[in-house]
This record gives sequence, C-alpha cells and structure tokens, in this order.
Amino acid sequence: MAIDIQTMVKNLHPLEIRIILSYKQGDELTIEKVEKELGFKPGNGNQALSWLAGKGLVSEIRRETAVFYEITGLGRLWQEKGSPEERILQLVRMRLEKEKSRQEAGQGPGLRLPEIAEALELENKDIGSAFGSLSKLGVLAMDGEKKVIFTVPLEYLEDPAKNPVIKHFTILRSLFKKVVNSQDGLIAEASLSDAEKDLMSAIAKKRGATDAAFRQFDRETVVFGFTKAEDGSVPAEALAAALKAAGISGDEIGTLTPQMLETGSWKDKAFRSYNVKTPPTRLTPGRSNPYAQFLENVKDKLASLGFEEFDGPLVETEFWNSDALFMPQFHSARDIHDVYRIAEPAKAKAIEEPWLSNIAAAHEDGGKTGSRGWNYAFDREFTRRLILRSQGTVLSARTLPKAKIPGKYFGIVRCFRYDRVDATHLPDFYQTEGIVLGESVNLRTLLGMLEMFAREVAGAKEVKYVPGYFPFTEPSVEVHIKHPVLGWFELGGSGIFRPEVTASLGVHVPVAAWGIGIDRMALMALGLNDLRELFSHDIENVRLRRSKE
Repeated sequence: MAIDIQTMVKNLHPLEIRIILSYKQGDELTIEKVEKELGFKPGNGNQALSWLAGKGLVSEIRRETAVFYEITGLGRLWQEKGSPEERILQLVRMRLEKEKSRQEAGQGPGLRLPEIAEALELENKDIGSAFGSLSKLGVLAMDGEKKVIFTVPLEYLEDPAKNPVIKHFTILRSLFKKVVNSQDGLIAEASLSDAEKDLMSAIAKKRGATDAAFRQFDRETVVFGFTKAEDGSVPAEALAAALKAAGISGDEIGTLTPQMLETGSWKDKAFRSYNVKTPPTRLTPGRSNPYAQFLENVKDKLASLGFEEFDGPLVETEFWNSDALFMPQFHSARDIHDVYRIAEPAKAKAIEEPWLSNIAAAHEDGGKTGSRGWNYAFDREFTRRLILRSQGTVLSARTLPKAKIPGKYFGIVRCFRYDRVDATHLPDFYQTEGIVLGESVNLRTLLGMLEMFAREVAGAKEVKYVPGYFPFTEPSVEVHIKHPVLGWFELGGSGIFRPEVTASLGVHVPVAAWGIGIDRMALMALGLNDLRELFSHDIENVRLRRSKE
C-alpha cells in the first residue's frame, strides 16, 4: 500500500513528531517512558500514543499488570505517631519500669487490653490485632489476670540481633521512607525486598483500605511498538527521514506570546504551520439549568415584594398535610392511590399541642371556630401516619402559628402525588405556595397575586378565574391560563383560609392562600409543550433552550 509521506507529515502533532524522531523500529514505548524521557507533561504521552495508534503508526504489543501500593490516612498516622505495635510496646515498657513501685503499693504488674486502648486512644479491635502480632513474635503474652506482660527481659528488646520486633519496625519505617521519596507517592511491588513484601501483604488491602496502612491496586501498562506497512516498509522511519529533511524537530511553537514580542525571542523560534480549514474547537461553557434558573427568578421576585421564604421536610404527617387544613379524614384524597405512605417508620411519635386538640375539636364539632365541624370521631392515631407531602399548603399551615401579622410568606415546595404522567401532570412536582395575613386582606388581594403569577411570571396572555372548592378555603378560586399548544389548563388553586384552619392555629385575621403549579408556569415561560421536557437528559436540548432566553 502506497504511503503519502508528505500528507502524513502535515497531519502530525509536535508530540507525535518528537516520538517518531526519538525512537526507532523495535523500541518498546509506554506512556510513562515517553513522558519521562521526552519531558512531556502528564497526559501528553497518552495523547500522543493514541494519535499515533489511530494513524496506524504504532500498535499495541502487549499489556503488563503491575502491583502498586499507596499510603492511606491511617498509614500517615502510623508514620507520625508509630504503629499500634510500637505504641503498645512503649506503653507496656514504661509501666514495666514502674513495676517495683506498683508492687509495693499492692498492685499487680501489667495492663489489660481495654486499658491500653483507652491510654493510647485506639479502638479495641486495633489493640487486639496489634497484641496478636506481638504475641506471635514472642514478645508479649497475657497472664492469668488477662494483663499484658513481657515474655522476654528488657535487655532482649535492646538487641536487634535477637529481637524480631526491631526488625519488624525497621522494615515498616523503610516502607514509609520509600513513600516519602517516591515522586508520585506510590511504591511498586517489584521494588520491594522479600521481607518488605511479606510485611506489606499483612498491612495492605485492595478494597476498604480505610483500616489499613497501605492500599494495594493493580496498574495496567500498555506497551506499543512501531508498525510495518503491508509492503514491509516502516512508515515511522520514512516519516523520520522526511521530518529531518524538512527541518521539523517537533519543538516548533504554536503560539506567539506577548513576552516573545517584548523580548524579541520569536526571531530565533520555529513556528508550526496552520491549517485554516481545520474547524475550531467547540466551546461549551457551563450554564445554569433553565428550570433551576426560573425557580430562582420566582424566588427573587417574591422576595423583592417583601415575602419571607418558608421551607419544611418532605416527609409529613397526615395531621399537617391534611387534618390541619380541615380536610376530613374520610375525604377521597386520603386514599392510598393519591398519596405515598412511608413504610418505616409508619407513624410519627406525637403531634404538637395545643394544635392537635384544637384541630381535632374543629373536625368533630367545630371547637371554638364558630363552625359545626364535620361531625365524626377524629382518629388521633391515623393523624400520626407519615406520608410524602402531597401539597405545598402543608407549609402554610405550619407557618400560621408563628406568623407575624401583618405578614407575607412563600415557598418553592416539592410535592409528591400518585398521578398519571402526561404533558401537564407529574408524580413529583413543584408548587409555589404562599399566604398573606392581615386585617385588610380580602379576595381582591388574592386576585392581584394570581394576576402577577399568570402574566408576569408565567408570561400568559390569556387568564381566567374559575370558582373552585377546597376544604380549607372559602371562597375558593382556580386560575387558568391558555397555552398556545396545550390550550387552557389550571395553573393552581387559591382562596381565603376558613376559620376552622386559622382559628385552630391561633390566627384571627383573614389569610389569603395560594398553591400554584410552578412547573406549569415554566411551560409558558420557557416555551415548552410538555412538563417532562423540564427534566430532560438531553443536554443539547437544555443548551438550546437556555440560549433562547
């Protein structure tokens, strides 16, 4: 097969050129080797060899697997303070030197393992393991009272020729020294002596190495070599000759810097040629998600209007999710198919008083709210049942007992409700929830807020209000907007809280409340036709949508 040498020369990167000029047929090339010998930056060796392989100039010869070790956080602690074995020996020896005075005081010599663990501030399991190692080395033992004692005289500990413990500690310190002296903080198993390998096998782990001094891992090295063409020629040799003939060294500069212009050093430099037909690199700068940005904008708008933000847990009780909102416990929305129940724990331990008693009375006979209630026996066990909150109004109820009057509050609330998924329904959705409290609050106040959401936030051109029904508001209003593709749909519900809700929670002024599907507002504001597009995994679609804003 004929080889167009000149075309190949033009398509070579300086990193590839330096490899071709520096090595010959028969040389074995690895990423580590070319980076070290040619002074490449980390990663450049991998790039260059991958490019050469893609052009058929080099090919994989074999793969080699080598074992390496790196020190862990525990290993660094051992390096600083000593291994548990060293620290145990030091502690026991100090106590042994005081043995005479201890015996004179009527105390027996030695320490128990839990006492050693407490003194050294180590775990019992670590002390037990270290004691076991020292026991196998024939240095420590346990007497009849389960106290740790030396089985050899102190003079024995000072003699490296007789004491295997000193040899053990010397090998461990040599391993720590090798880590310190290595450039990348790694120790190759091939560089260890037999004694070091034996010790490393006892103190290193492959996985879950948080309780080991070293972590062991395997590193695969790919070995490359120059390839031959079908006619037996060696492309790399022909390329090297062509490069030398053209005076190309691979050290050519690709960028003219201000410093070169200032010093005039550019005059002595060789520059790379440019292919103006090469397409530029695509820039994909980071951007915030359009929907996340929309939520932040809604928060900013409400905060600028003087609203305070509230928040709460995703897991709620039936009490705050429904009972506090004067929704009877036999209401159809309590069905298992409308809310998600928590399996474990199934119920809360208790409900706050006096709100539990107040709400229970409001349900049964109206209590002190002026209502006749729902006329049924309120179930105080059922009200403790835990569920995923199904509506944002739960946070309004929680806020009422501590709200300032007058006051304005809002929240961007994640809700969960068993529902059929379509263009305007999701089982996991967001609502913007809010309340306005004050003596002068009325339906007109509420309609003004709904108008702002529909037109200024959602960007709807056509808006209408429809009478609605909610157990916790009277009057109740639904706001509908017209989507250019989906047509009319409900944006959310609202109303004036009933006294059964407000009075039971200690509030005695009118409270306007709303719960609006902020996901649906985003459909209009972002120009979408399906709620599911808000959570698309198509990054290109998200970028396109963001660029249109």
